[in-house]
Amino acid sequence: MKVAVVGATGLVGTKMLQVLEERKFPVTELIPVASAKSVGKTVSFRGEAFRVVDAETAIQAKPALALFSAGGSTSLTWAPRFAEVGTTVVDNSSAWRMDPTKKLVVPEINADVLTPEDKIIANPNCSTIQMVMVLNPLHKAYRVKRVVVSTYQSVTGTGAKAVQQLMDERAGREAQKVYPHPIDLNVIPQIDVFLENGYTKEEMKMVNETKKIMRDDTIRVTATTVRIPVIGGHSESVNVEFENEYELQEVRQLLEHTPGVVVIDDPAQSKYPMPICAHEKDEVFVGRIRRDESQPKSLNLWIVADNLRKGAATNAVQIAEYLYRQGWLA
Repeated sequence: MKVAVVGATGLVGTKMLQVLEERKFPVTELIPVASAKSVGKTVSFRGEAFRVVDAETAIQAKPALALFSAGGSTSLTWAPRFAEVGTTVVDNSSAWRMDPTKKLVVPEINADVLTPEDKIIANPNCSTIQMVMVLNPLHKAYRVKRVVVSTYQSVTGTGAKAVQQLMDERAGREAQKVYPHPIDLNVIPQIDVFLENGYTKEEMKMVNETKKIMRDDTIRVTATTVRIPVIGGHSESVNVEFENEYELQEVRQLLEHTPGVVVIDDPAQSKYPMPICAHEKDEVFVGRIRRDESQPKSLNLWIVADNLRKGAATNAVQIAEYLYRQGWLA
């Protein structure tokens, strides 16, 4: 099977190559794709070096699958071109997520919406993925009515240049600014651009994508997304109001039996999810599970995941695995 990875030299693209290799995805020919400045460079996959090509060259090879992580404008331009030659595209940008003609998929939740005719499939936002992984089983049991989420997001969500800014600032070096403010020893309550309603694009992604993935437009979500000086792993404080009453022990049991979710919740032993625990892991971790004593039928949760893995690369590869198991990739 020919597989193209578009954006193969970036943080997420590199992680996609790693995850494809780790999960032994049946790649017979890898086609790494990147921008003109990276064409001719090599990337490593299964111990071999593969030369980076441009998108046009990759399209001519007619890969069965293309994993995209190269930004929205690149995806809008090139994903349809790949689809025209029969390639199935799984896109990690925000370009197609809210397009009503495109599926937005977290495999554990809604892979059943996919069909062989879906040639451009959207991979959700990293912070949305980890939240809905925990919310979905609770929604089935108690019906989620309203969600209030505040995020604590790693600089890797912005990219390699953001990591470099943090490291330069930490070392006292002159830093090339990706953020409008220093990030070391600081917290920036802005992720992506501000919209007319006063929310950022990242915050509205969480609002809109949650409803689409969980197939329920009645769920009300409000979000505040924040960048923190952490290298890997997003954390979220999530307050959930349900329509129906719940028992805490039942909530824990539900989450403990949810594939892809790991409960770490032993406050007496100072055990709870942290980015350092989630690093290089595919699971979503949840803890600090406690009743909201200020509001009936409400629950507080702390959710952590590796944003480059389940939040991006792993979820995309899991979508590809589902397509392969269905016999839709050739």
